[in-house]
Parts: sequence; structure tokens; C-alpha cells
Amino acid sequence: MEAFGYAWSALTTTPAAFAAVGGVVWGILGGALPGISPSITMALLLPFTYTMDPIPAIVLLASTYVGAEYGGSIPAILIRTPGTNAAAATAIDGYEMQKQGRGGEALGISLVSGVFGGLIGLFCLIVLTEPLASVALYFTPPAYFSLGVLGLSVIASLSAGSLIKGLMAGIVGLMIATVGIDPVSGVSRFTYGAPELLGGIPFILIMVGVFAVSELLVQAGRPEAKTSQKRQMTIRLPSWAMLKRLRKPQLIGSGIGLFEGCMPGAGGSIAAFMAYNEARRWSKHPEEFGKGSPEAIAAPESANNTVAGTALVPMLSFGIPGSNSTAILLGGLLIHGLQPGPLLFQRHPDVIYGLYSGLLVANLSLFVLGILIITPAVWLVNRPRPYLMAGIFALIFSGIYSIDNTLFDLYLVLLAGLGGYIMRLLGFPFLPLVLGLVLGYLIEANYRRSLLLTGGEHRVFIEDPISLGLLLTAFLFVVGSGLRDLRDARRKMREPGGKS
Repeated sequence: MEAFGYAWSALTTTPAAFAAVGGVVWGILGGALPGISPSITMALLLPFTYTMDPIPAIVLLASTYVGAEYGGSIPAILIRTPGTNAAAATAIDGYEMQKQGRGGEALGISLVSGVFGGLIGLFCLIVLTEPLASVALYFTPPAYFSLGVLGLSVIASLSAGSLIKGLMAGIVGLMIATVGIDPVSGVSRFTYGAPELLGGIPFILIMVGVFAVSELLVQAGRPEAKTSQKRQMTIRLPSWAMLKRLRKPQLIGSGIGLFEGCMPGAGGSIAAFMAYNEARRWSKHPEEFGKGSPEAIAAPESANNTVAGTALVPMLSFGIPGSNSTAILLGGLLIHGLQPGPLLFQRHPDVIYGLYSGLLVANLSLFVLGILIITPAVWLVNRPRPYLMAGIFALIFSGIYSIDNTLFDLYLVLLAGLGGYIMRLLGFPFLPLVLGLVLGYLIEANYRRSLLLTGGEHRVFIEDPISLGLLLTAFLFVVGSGLRDLRDARRKMREPGGKS
């Protein structure tokens, strides 16, 4: 009953409910813009949460994640341009239904399936998070150090492309995290006489720069695509008979979303395509897939919206975000001095249960808002790109400047954006860099504490059973990923046209 009390108090004594509704609206609009992913949509809001109370701030960011996962399906169905990576699976059959004059029905199926998946994901989040967090009570400083190493190794090894690039990005993040005051000796490091750097480089500046500014730089260099969808569109909700048909693919998608969301590095994109394939495997009408099947929309939409809830499980339990979006949410928690893990449940239960109640409001309001907001979302999709990019740039700069009212922060954001742009060109993943940044203190501080407690003996990391298990797991992830990359390289060399 105490948990219900915290949840009810958050809804009635704080603006958490309004933050949930506002986050869903912003998420749908941001997700509907091709190229503006959920993480970028959340990053744009991050500066404005700096002065908010913790509960509405966290609810706002999490609700934006929920709204953006649905919003990405709007351009995917209407113009075959996924607003988010996870919506790419929806675009396959969604656009086929649109060409058949059934675009409104496709949007309705996407909305209903998204709400279904979101509620399943929230239920799993509530059930799984606290028991997993209690396991962390047994962690010692060596175990926390090994946990941070495991988080970096998992994300780096699952990064698209090269393992080496993922590890390099993670190391760069760790290097950025060392700027400022030494956590043990109190000596300033790498500040180069700039007093603004004594407190370190804030997560918010790096995240906004590498996610949002770099994407805008990429978009600015692309020719504007002409959209063929100019007429208004209304949602047509599925009938009872259709809902009965969609039950199986929705359950398949939610089941896969539950598993994939709890796995660091998997994310909504993998879950959506796996759900698409499994729904086709178990469908009574597999021949319709690729030609406008309603089941092919229900499965991936249920999957990626379930991931929006279950991806918070490892982040809240251990402080290890499994996707770019949860990394942004972790940054929001750290900005307000909230460290995920078991102590968060003990010291700030109001924040946890406030987040749960806010997500419930967000998922329920998504159904209503998804119907009401379709017209402005379609209008927004059809706006000229230069106007949209200019407006987003203005939003970024005004938000960052409002934090400390200093131009120094703007320079850091632009520098981070330039670095992110170069990383995009060279194919480096962002998530290991962000993880290195947010886990840098956890890794360094617990490494130093472990050595202080043992007089400099490194054996403590293998004598502690939890630490040893985590380090061995990290080693297996890295070795397995290295072997996978080597196998892929050999296969490419054997293919026609490859070098022998």
C-alpha cells in the first residue's frame, strides 16, 4: 500500500501527470520527424529538465521515449520513411496498406498495438526492477568496478560494426569523464586553467551535442526529399474481429520486447524485426506479409513499445543503460543527483513510484493523444527541412544557455556535435561513448577504492566472487564479438569481388 501511496502522491501533488502528457506529445512529434530518433527527441528536452523537480523531470523524459516509439510509425506508414530505427519494420507493410488506401487502418493498428506493448512493458518494469536491484546490495567496490567494465564490454561488443570502434568510443567516454576534480585526491585534472571545467564536463552537454547537433549537421548536408503525402489523414481503429486476429502477433511482439529490452545493447530495432519474422512464422496468413498485412504492423509495434518499458529494467537496477534513449534517461537521473540501484529504491522511493505512475498515465494517454495529434504530426512531416532544422537548433541553444547562462556551455555543445559528426562519418557508435562518460566515475572511483582498501593489491578483483564472475562475463563478450568480427571479415573476403 505504501507504493500506491507514493504513486498517488506523485500524481496529485506534483505535475507528473502533466509532464507525462507533455512528454507523449513531444515524443510523438519528435518521432514523426524522419532522422530525429527517440534519443535525440529526449536529448532536446534534457536541458529544460535541469531546473525541474526530479519526479516530473524523469517522467517527462521517460514519457517522451514512449511517445517517440509510436511517433516513428507515422512517417513509416505514410511516406515509407521510418521516423525511428525501430519503425523500419513497420514501414514494410504499413506503406503497402497506405498504397491500398488503408493508411488510416494501419495507423490505428499501430496505435492500439503500441499502447498494448507499452502497458505490458510497464508491468514487467514494475515486477522485475526492484528484485534485480536488491541483488546489487551484495556488491562491493571491486564488484561495482567489474559491473562498469561489463557494461562497457557488452555495449561495445554489440555495437554495429567493429568491436574495436566500440571499445575506442568507450575509452573516449572514459577520458572525458576524467576531466575535473580527482574523486580521491581532489586534484584538478585536464582543466587547462578553465574554471568551468573544475566540476567536469556535464553529461547533458555531451549527450545533446553527439546526438542532436551531430544529427542536424548530417541532415543539413542531405538534399531535401520530396514527400508525396500532402493530404490529411485520420486514424481508423481496428474492429473487434481485427483485434482478435491481432492478439497473437501482439503477444509475440511483447514477449520478444520483454527479452530484448532487458538485454543491454539490443534495443527496439532488433526486437521489431525479430517480432516481424516470428509473427510471419506463426501467422495463419504468412503470404500477406510484405503485401500489407495488419499482423506485420501489430508485432513490431508491440515489440518496440514493450522495449520502451523493459529497457529501463537494467538501467534502474544496475545503472547500466541498454540503449541510447535509456542513456539519456540515466543522464537525467544523474543530473538530479539520483544514482540508479538498490539505494535509489531505499532513499528515493517517491521517484521510482512516481516514474511508474507517470508511465501509466503516458501509456494510457497515448491512445487518446495518438488519435488527436495525427493531423499536426502529418503537417509537421511535410514541413520544409530547413525550417525544421533551424527551429531545432534554436531549441538546443536556448535550452543549453538557460542552464548556467554561459557561452562556454554552447562552445562545448558545438564541439561535442562536431565530434559526433566525425564519429558518424567514420562509423563509430555513440552508446559506448555515452556509457564511458556516465560510468566513468563508477569505474574509476571503485577501482581506486578497491586498491586503497587492499594496499594496491589487484588480486581483490578476482578474489571477490561477484567481481570475478562479472569480469569473466565481460571477457567472454569481448572474445565472442572479436571472433564474430573475424568470421564476418573472412566471409566477405571469400565472396565474389572480395580480396583474397
